[in-house]
Amino acid sequence: MNKDAKIFVTGHRGMVGSALVRRLQAGGYTNILTRTRSELDLLNQAAVQQFLQEEKPDYIFIAAAKVGGINANNTYRADFIYQNLMIEANLIHGAHLAGVQRLMFLGSSCIYPRDCPQPIKEEYLLTGSLECTNEPYAVAKIAGIKLCEAYNTQYGRQYVSVMPTNLYGPNDNYDLETSHVLPALLRKAHEAKLRGDKELVVWGTGTPRREFLYVDDLADACVFLMEKGYAGSLLNVGTGQDVTIRELAETIMDVVGFEGRLVFDASKPDGTMRKVLDVSLLKQCGWCYNTSLVIGIKLTARDFLKQTT
Repeated sequence: MNKDAKIFVTGHRGMVGSALVRRLQAGGYTNILTRTRSELDLLNQAAVQQFLQEEKPDYIFIAAAKVGGINANNTYRADFIYQNLMIEANLIHGAHLAGVQRLMFLGSSCIYPRDCPQPIKEEYLLTGSLECTNEPYAVAKIAGIKLCEAYNTQYGRQYVSVMPTNLYGPNDNYDLETSHVLPALLRKAHEAKLRGDKELVVWGTGTPRREFLYVDDLADACVFLMEKGYAGSLLNVGTGQDVTIRELAETIMDVVGFEGRLVFDASKPDGTMRKVLDVSLLKQCGWCYNTSLVIGIKLTARDFLKQTT
């Protein structure tokens, strides 16, 4: 990418989009195009097409999406499939009509079958049934991958899809009703410490294993792939390492300084027992993550305190 290239980052106020903007600015890119939801409604096809025709960006990063944790995904199923389908369809088709050759679509590891072998290889896509609680969101993201593949095949575009593992970091969502496990545990541990609680209750048995990637590492991988000119199809982005929910909770408690007892509510569901990505293809491209889980949680805790004080 040329340093003066016009780069459109969608969802720039979100966790992933803001990390992309930080990484691009740190890399010397000065012509970064952003729009708030009030300035450009990505659900409005005509508005998106007009914007892209007028601006004609050289590169597009699709970080805009309706996202949430397991409860939000399961409760607002129609919203999750409709809004994500519309956002990606409007942007990908609009990019093509505007002559944009390079685009990156950010998906989610939930696109893979619930019971596929571990670690998860890109080739496992569409080889089994999805996790039912977030199926609408996953179907929308799979559609985005296939949209990119179709425009590449039919029109010779270079639209790449990257599948991040579980993300966390600055600008995360800390709402206990809609957030993911790491930011939710961070908030619960912090509030338990402030109340002087003697125990921290965590859903499930603590035995499931999960992989976590600091969001600035994801942004670095995305920019790295764009600069490298990667033109393959689907690519996993993660650490390739996982921890148990117990280990995650203990690390968060240590970072926050909560000295109470850790209690697991086994009456609550564990979900998938293990979920870790195979990142061998990404390593072959020459990229590896930089931020350890402990350092990443410390940085995220600092961001959380800024938001709550």
